[in-house]
Amino acid sequence: MSEPTGKARGGLARAEALSTERRREIGQQAAAARWEQTERLASLPIVLLAKDPLDLAGIQIPCAIIEGDGDGDGEPRRVLSENGIATALLGGRSGASKRLKKADADEGRSPLPVFLAPGQLKEFINRDLESGPLLRPIEYADGNRVVIGYDARILPVVCEIWLRAREAGALQKQQLDKAQKAEVLMRALAHIGIIALVDEATGYQDIRPRDALARILEAFVAKELRPWVRKFPPEYYKEIFRLRGLHFPEGTVRRPQYFGHLTNDIVYRRLAPGVWKELKERVEKDERGRPKHRLHQHLTENIGDPRLQKVLTQVTTIMQLSSAWPDFKEKLDRLVPAYNETMQLPFEISSDDGKGL
Repeated sequence: MSEPTGKARGGLARAEALSTERRREIGQQAAAARWEQTERLASLPIVLLAKDPLDLAGIQIPCAIIEGDGDGDGEPRRVLSENGIATALLGGRSGASKRLKKADADEGRSPLPVFLAPGQLKEFINRDLESGPLLRPIEYADGNRVVIGYDARILPVVCEIWLRAREAGALQKQQLDKAQKAEVLMRALAHIGIIALVDEATGYQDIRPRDALARILEAFVAKELRPWVRKFPPEYYKEIFRLRGLHFPEGTVRRPQYFGHLTNDIVYRRLAPGVWKELKERVEKDERGRPKHRLHQHLTENIGDPRLQKVLTQVTTIMQLSSAWPDFKEKLDRLVPAYNETMQLPFEISSDDGKGL
């Protein structure tokens, strides 16, 4: 094995110079940061679909369908990322716009998004819009990232504000190219509604039946069995053994059959509504009643599998920060609650004391 060089060598030297107490302190700080990130991600809506960016006359804006209830009608929400809108109109998150947004926040005002932050636009933003839902930022979890977006319907409204400001002669010379981009976007939107465009870009139009559960299942559960690939990391099983007071057997992939029931409870029931039940029904059994393949082989590549990886990361992190199985379950049920489904549990699991098998 080659010796580390450059920055890697310096990093090792600094690590070796640290005291045991300082190493422990750094480890605790890292664990606290992971816990904070896990807790935040667990509270956010997840991406149901995110296939292609929205393409308007060559200007691309990342878009997604996320879970949630934005209008109180139970429908998932169509969102555009704040960075995407800012790049489309401003060419990026300009320093001036970011400073104006920060100044609003510092003075106790509700900060406008960066693409509406320039002071020349303020007189063209009416009060109903400023206090309404369209300018309300939406945080959502995309894998292990927190993304800030806005209701997709904001795009033509924002373009109209820029165009009105240009018409009134309120823009500075260096801002005219931004208004020109707004005009290009408005022309591209003229004949096709923004809702239909986002649905097409994400693929949501293909899974838009009235039944919300059917929509979720089609997004999460694959129609064909996928090849087996290892999905559950060793750390996941090591933590289960530790929390249940068991010795972890090195050098073997065999786990107690009981762990399958635990995994159903702490992982699969927390993916999305109805998914665990649908996966169980998809699994074929052999003549002895044992499953022929794993549940995760039925998850879709674009939606189901990333959601599984996110939940696995959350579950493993929560286990690492827990002292015993009951402590872990209390934290897990609070941060990553199971969807409201009846789960048939063997008696020894339903009366589980968190120890042993």
